[in-house]
Amino acid sequence: MAPGSNGGGARQGSKKDANTGFLGLRPTSVDPALRRRRRGPRNKKRGWRRLAEEPLGLEVDQFLEDVRLQERTTGGLLSEAPDEKLFFVDTSFKEKEQNKKSSQARKKSLLQKPLRADLVLENTSKIPAPKDVLAHQVPNAKRLRRKEQLWERLEKQGKLPGKVRRAQSRLLNPPEPKVKPGPQDAIERPFYDLWAPDNPLDRPLLGQDAFFLEQTKKKGMRRPPRLQVKPSSAPAVEVTPAGASYNPTFEDHQALLLAAHKVELQRQKEAEKLERQLALPLVEQAATQETVFREMCEGLLEESDGEGEPGQDPRPQASEAGGAGTSPPPARPATMEKKTEQQRRREKAARTQRVQQGMLRAARLRHQELFRLRGIKAQVAQRLADLARRREWRRLKRLAEDDKPRRLGRLKYQPPDIDVQLSSERSGSLRALKPEGNILRDRFKSFQRRNMIEPRERAKFKRKYKVKLVEKRAFREIQL
Repeated sequence: MAPGSNGGGARQGSKKDANTGFLGLRPTSVDPALRRRRRGPRNKKRGWRRLAEEPLGLEVDQFLEDVRLQERTTGGLLSEAPDEKLFFVDTSFKEKEQNKKSSQARKKSLLQKPLRADLVLENTSKIPAPKDVLAHQVPNAKRLRRKEQLWERLEKQGKLPGKVRRAQSRLLNPPEPKVKPGPQDAIERPFYDLWAPDNPLDRPLLGQDAFFLEQTKKKGMRRPPRLQVKPSSAPAVEVTPAGASYNPTFEDHQALLLAAHKVELQRQKEAEKLERQLALPLVEQAATQETVFREMCEGLLEESDGEGEPGQDPRPQASEAGGAGTSPPPARPATMEKKTEQQRRREKAARTQRVQQGMLRAARLRHQELFRLRGIKAQVAQRLADLARRREWRRLKRLAEDDKPRRLGRLKYQPPDIDVQLSSERSGSLRALKPEGNILRDRFKSFQRRNMIEPRERAKFKRKYKVKLVEKRAFREIQL
């Protein structure tokens, strides 16, 4: 029993070791989990797959892959290769000098022996390249074969194919060669305006449908008239004053300094005016309790003092005095008596006489106007002169305002600062010249001045939450 029991324990221990999953130290060792015996038929395809996963199958696959790699790279197995292919004898420089051949023999040997670079790039694989079937196929082979058979039948009948007949006709009657226009022809050709309405290139399109021109010919959209007019007559690039040049004259530089000085004085005046408006009043001008009370009672005291003054309308007093009783009704007009026939006749005659007198007066005035033609012409000429003068004034004003920037937004256009250097800042050489201004800012201001964009200002950052300052505990402990 003892030996049998020991044998069973040994078998159990080996099986347990095989299931541990550790690899052995040998290079051919396989995962013990793969050593498990897998049952099943080996004459089936799935049996072959299981056999390939066995250790022996893996070794066979590795060996075959190694053989294929050697055949691809070296052209065969390295174990079967001769020593001359694997090794070479390195001779010294002196031996090479002694065994030098003549120049002609060396050239001949070089011509016969291929270069080392060509040998390296040569394909040494013994596996033939796969045959490109598509390279040997002729597209439309059957169709071409049938066409050749047709030509053969037509040739036996004495007929020629259409291509051959057309080629023969072209040979018998060659077309006239097209003469390319030379420079002289281009000069003799009349000039025309490409954008004119009577352009020769647009004559075939005259009378065509508008839909055809828009959809087929892709007729361009008509530009609105407002795009043809510039928003401002100011130049796109303004030339800087002569005093801002590299080496200006003394007078030009002083004139530029004077212009910059006036701008600074104007800014200083505006700042002082703002300070005066926002400054607190002096002690003598400060409001006291008495002045505040007097201002609050400004209109009340005057009304109470002037109640009994003469010259005021006594109707309010009369209404107050007689408020208890009722006011007397207005007197009724006397009863209108009926007019007699004589009165009506007289009134009608008076109306007719007034109409006649008005017509006579108008006729007399029109008659008098004939003698005032010279004065009327003078008045008309004066009026026309005034209108022309006002029209010219408005035109000049419009031209003057066209050069100035308009008010396009809520902000007003602010001219840029004058780029000027003081006399002490000027340099004596172009290399040491200090650059002034900014090209990007200059273009941006030019767009604003020419009414292309509205004056803008940088967006102000407004924090949406309140900043909370917290003192770290470690720092607090160090401070304590």
